[in-house]
Amino acid sequence: MSSTPTDTQTLTVVERVQSFVSEHKQAIIIGAAAAVAIGGVAYYASTSSAGDASSRSGRRKKKKGKKGGNGKDSPIIEEKERDPEELDEPALTTEQIAALTPEERDAKALQYKTDGNAAFHARQFRLAAELYIRAIAVAAKPEAVFYSNLAACYANSPQPDHEKTVANCDEALKLDPMYVKALNRRAGALEKLGKLTEALRDYTAVTILERFANEKSSKNVERMIQVLTDRQFKKIREEKKLKMPPPTFIDAYFGAFRERPRPPFPSPKPGSDTKGSDTKPETGDETLKLALDALDARDYLHAFSLVNEALEQGESWDEGRAEALNLRGSFRFLSADTEGAHADLQEAIKLSPRSVQSRVKIASVYMEMGRGEEGFAALDDALKIDEKDGDIFYHRGQMMFIMERPKEAATCYEQAIALEPNFVFSQIQLAVVKYKMGKVDVAKKKFKEAIRNFPNRSEPYNYYGELLLDQQLWPEAVENFDIAIKLEKEKKPPMNVLPLVNKGLALYQWKQDIHTAEALGLEALAVDPECEAAVATIAQLSLQLGKVEMSARMFWKQAELTKVDAELVNALKFAFASDAQLEFMHNYPHIAKEFMAVTTPPAPASNTDAPQPGPSTSADPSSSTAPSETTAPAEGGERSQTEGHGGASESAGTTEETEETSPSHPPPPYTPS
Repeated sequence: MSSTPTDTQTLTVVERVQSFVSEHKQAIIIGAAAAVAIGGVAYYASTSSAGDASSRSGRRKKKKGKKGGNGKDSPIIEEKERDPEELDEPALTTEQIAALTPEERDAKALQYKTDGNAAFHARQFRLAAELYIRAIAVAAKPEAVFYSNLAACYANSPQPDHEKTVANCDEALKLDPMYVKALNRRAGALEKLGKLTEALRDYTAVTILERFANEKSSKNVERMIQVLTDRQFKKIREEKKLKMPPPTFIDAYFGAFRERPRPPFPSPKPGSDTKGSDTKPETGDETLKLALDALDARDYLHAFSLVNEALEQGESWDEGRAEALNLRGSFRFLSADTEGAHADLQEAIKLSPRSVQSRVKIASVYMEMGRGEEGFAALDDALKIDEKDGDIFYHRGQMMFIMERPKEAATCYEQAIALEPNFVFSQIQLAVVKYKMGKVDVAKKKFKEAIRNFPNRSEPYNYYGELLLDQQLWPEAVENFDIAIKLEKEKKPPMNVLPLVNKGLALYQWKQDIHTAEALGLEALAVDPECEAAVATIAQLSLQLGKVEMSARMFWKQAELTKVDAELVNALKFAFASDAQLEFMHNYPHIAKEFMAVTTPPAPASNTDAPQPGPSTSADPSSSTAPSETTAPAEGGERSQTEGHGGASESAGTTEETEETSPSHPPPPYTPS
């Protein structure tokens, strides 16, 4: 757990975006029998729980197979399979089939299918498969039901052939893309083959086509998303990519420490001339100066590169090397390389034992490593060196805040303010912790004091705006965000875009102005593409607006950016769900169009006050927020004379599955028994 001045507030922005949008979404929640959709797609709620894959809730009564033992999960006792060659008549030849009239061919196909159904019920899967194959061969025109029933044979055989199950479902779906049973059967086979993303695609299509009326289908989607999320989460955490956070986050980290003078550099050796030289200096002293210059200019990537180079070259004195290690340790910590940061800061302390800042920084590293007691011990050692250093009390307060010890945190912030009254973050955090303690009036008073003391700093206005937002004091919140935005735009880059995100969220909550909220989020992303709060906002709002392609990109981006496990899990769930739903929109555009026409919020009237994103921040050009023309889903027409009466289907691979008589078109999702 790091103790940067604004990390806790930044997380609350992301959480607030997700929680509020989730509470007010106009979307289908997978796992609920909802009747409204966003952009014609399903919206996976982070609060949905993964269902038990073995749930039998809502299942219709099936014909019973013979079972051994007493338990319901006892193995099926298979009857001896009959050889297809034992059929009373051989398969018709090509010439014999060609000699039949279309009506005769259809009648023969119906006979084969009826016999196949009987064989299937008797668990004679090889025999049933042969009969369905004959039905396919003789039928005057292809019938999706024959391929789907053949797939059911391969799925339910004692030695299932999942590849053939998928292949035959593919053929059925070419003939009838709305064939729910074939989709469900293919999804189960794909899952058995380990093709989980494709399985999720089919489960999602089933759920939407059934209008969310089947709880089991919804739980299949939840379960598949959970499996994919767990797998991707593990992969991401095992890779442990070391990546620098956004500039605003780095700003916050270094801003949490008071400015201090650079260590005195040794005088150049007589006769040395490093200026204008094309060669590297003999030591890293000059390179360290360049690294510190880059740090002052907030050119963080260059500063990190230069300090690495300086340490490779070597510094000519211990204090200089300690300074370089302190700086590199800071960048390693920000890049999530806690072990590297710990090693650098430990060596820096050995070289410069009286460095308070190195001890304060290593305390944060210990907290991140889950070694809080060592973190507090490092701060105690720093106090022995300088008991009047305000940084020590401020960071002790941050650690107390993270550990949810607000009273002790408040005391530390007050001590930091007494020692360093010109440090803005101590005053902000004192107001924040007072609010956390439920002392709303005191918190407001402290924020107003911080604003009076730092009228040209955006942070007091922004975080006071967050308090007002939480109190649903919309006009006052927006007013403070506007001042913060103005101050940020007037200062030197990089701009802190959180006030833009917060203003958008306030307008969304206050006036349900989703389009202005989107524009503000896009403006924030144009300035800082790595801002997690802005990414999370656009991901959620794009989903609300039916711009699922944009939302999918943003959820994957959030998964790449976040360092918080809970946020990573949430982003991955939404990302996988959005990807699956994009495929649904591609495969079933008429259904998506129907939902879009009902649910997409209308574009606002011309508003000169609303911020307009520039060309680089425009939303996905393939998406549209305008209501689309309603198109009713294609309903199943009259079947050929081969159609009969069959039972409901289950997922592929279940031994209780009943063969079908025809594809079913929602609603209702299944044909009656």
